Amino acid sequence: MSSAYLYSATRTPFGKFNGALAGIRPDDLAAAAIGGVLARTPSLDPAAIDEVVWGNANGAGEENRNVGRMAALLAGLPTGVPGTTVNRLCGSSLDAAMIGSRTIETGDADIVLVGGVESMTRAPWVLPKPSRAFPAGDVTAVSTTLGWRLVNPRMPKAWTASLGECNEQLQERFGISRERQDEFAVRSHRLAHRAWEDGFYDALVTPVAGLDRDEGVRADSTVEKLAGLKPSFRPDGTITAGNASPLSDGGSAVLLGSESASAAIGHDPLGRILGRGAMALDPHDFGYAPVEAADRALARAGITWNRVGAVELNEAFAVQSLACVDAWLKEGLRDPGIVNQRGGALAIGHPLGASGGRLLGTLAAVLKERHERYGVAAVCIGVGQALAVVLENLEVSK
Repeated sequence: MSSAYLYSATRTPFGKFNGALAGIRPDDLAAAAIGGVLARTPSLDPAAIDEVVWGNANGAGEENRNVGRMAALLAGLPTGVPGTTVNRLCGSSLDAAMIGSRTIETGDADIVLVGGVESMTRAPWVLPKPSRAFPAGDVTAVSTTLGWRLVNPRMPKAWTASLGECNEQLQERFGISRERQDEFAVRSHRLAHRAWEDGFYDALVTPVAGLDRDEGVRADSTVEKLAGLKPSFRPDGTITAGNASPLSDGGSAVLLGSESASAAIGHDPLGRILGRGAMALDPHDFGYAPVEAADRALARAGITWNRVGAVELNEAFAVQSLACVDAWLKEGLRDPGIVNQRGGALAIGHPLGASGGRLLGTLAAVLKERHERYGVAAVCIGVGQALAVVLENLEVSK
């Protein structure tokens, strides 16, 4: 089989819940990300794109009925370019990239545009349909912004605990202190702010609606400030609004292609998709699932942790990120400092369907900046799953 390569990546700035992007429909956010990646590849004829594969975790509101196809049409792609939407919750756009890379490797496509979108602000309330007409009782509207909704009563209660409660359980299992979680969160804000000041994200981000920077980054965040926040999920818990990723809005896009696609795209690829891994655990253990997902991806790439020079791990919660990093250190990760060197989701934000594309695009840029050959992008996923991709920096491999 042929290899799949990453040619270009961009994302919108990630906006706060009810923030600067609250007025933008998710299908328009997705179209903006597609427009951004096309602007970075002006030599590419959009008609040469074989497929659009798009990630989205909600699907209940304005992104309904195949937002991948809708976004492609709104972005002005030819109507002959097909599009599909995949849902693996927080891993949706990384899943899209994995699907797109397999499509290229099998020879079914030369160029695949992948990405994802989420507007957690605009996620609707939903009402379940009654089993018969004109029920006499009240009906409760359910928010689709985040977490379980309309739960099947046959699901074990341990599995359907809130995401925060699941991570409090993870904290108990590994003994990761509140202080350590807060320190990790402050690091995320500090590194993200520095990255913006250094101009690192300028080439990766497509401004939308007047917003040209991630809205949630707090340059003045300190451990002392975070220590004053109340626990969010247990009265005596360790997880707060400061050491958990915020609700966010945003989109991301990544252009993948075969080696021969460079002629149509107009430049050489930035990286090669070298390995992929998926993992599933009990639903309440989802935060720890990236450990094995990354291990599987590395095994399929034929390399070990001591050869990895950069890791982009989605920071859903500080506690689960630390648990994963601690495990990888035992397996040969050479330095925890190579994880999220340009900040992570605790600062940047986590619009569910868009985060995987952000991780992959950032990883390619970090590998280039640091002159490292191998990197890992990994994301935990609600209901007990995780995905990971190994990326090879072609500039170093030559």
